[in-house]
Amino acid sequence: MRISSPLLRGAACWLLAGCFCVLAVRCTAAEGQLPEADVQKIEEALPEKATVKPAQPRKVLLFSRCEGFRHSDGIVAGNLAFELMGQKTGAFSTVVSEDMAVFTSENLAPFDAIVFNNTTTLKFENPAHREALMAFIKGGKGIVGVHSSTDNFYNWPEAAAMMGGLFDGHPWYRCAVKLDDPQHPLLAAFDGQGFWISEEMYKLREPYSRDRLRVLLSMDLGKMTAKDTEVGREDKDNPIAWIQQVGEGRVFYCSFGHDRKIFWQKPLLQFYLDGIQYAVGDLKADATPSAKLSPQPVPVLAPEAPK
Repeated sequence: MRISSPLLRGAACWLLAGCFCVLAVRCTAAEGQLPEADVQKIEEALPEKATVKPAQPRKVLLFSRCEGFRHSDGIVAGNLAFELMGQKTGAFSTVVSEDMAVFTSENLAPFDAIVFNNTTTLKFENPAHREALMAFIKGGKGIVGVHSSTDNFYNWPEAAAMMGGLFDGHPWYRCAVKLDDPQHPLLAAFDGQGFWISEEMYKLREPYSRDRLRVLLSMDLGKMTAKDTEVGREDKDNPIAWIQQVGEGRVFYCSFGHDRKIFWQKPLLQFYLDGIQYAVGDLKADATPSAKLSPQPVPVLAPEAPK
């Protein structure tokens, strides 16, 4: 059921949270209502069921605080898509917050994963908040990063390494995408095919490294222009999605999520569902860093041109 009133919707989320009633918890409608036509597109694109049966009831925190630029489209559409995804598939329930007070061991305890949905410039200046987040992931829980979740932690190297990389510009608005590891279970959504996408695409800088990350998707520069290559990383390795293990926990990151249209594309919603199920611990997948694989997987390239 979708609650249209922002006040009632916020109250519903507050009741779900339970464990931290002092927090300012906000649901999607508090940001701004999506047009009904867009809501319908999201609903029609959602996966029909969980990819794997949850081992136990799962709860996911949708955290979308911005201390810099705010991607309102991605936040509104993304939070709604994840909320409805959990309801429809039964894979997880959701609570939405932008309150830093959630980052205590007690408040995070009920959650299996945190989705950083288009957060920006988070500093985590309180040492207790930092300690709680690191204990959460290292202790066996999950982190999911959406789009600008790599635009954070510039003052906190350990968290930047946890997310996998740092934002270094967005010089592309259309790109060819290759499957770096086509047999990997988290890429099943793409049915063994590369693709093109129109979206604000991120350039990433260190601590990004294939020595630490299992890269799933990256840019197929061979199908793009010379300028597209020039504005990217010097090593010509422009990643889009990856996973990694941090302590006993799991991290999934995907650059897609700037444009609200991302959240009504069926393969991408399936990819995010699989990423969340990986992060909470239900979908098992190998996170061996890409550089350590032998033999190296043969990528599946994008089509010669957009369809």
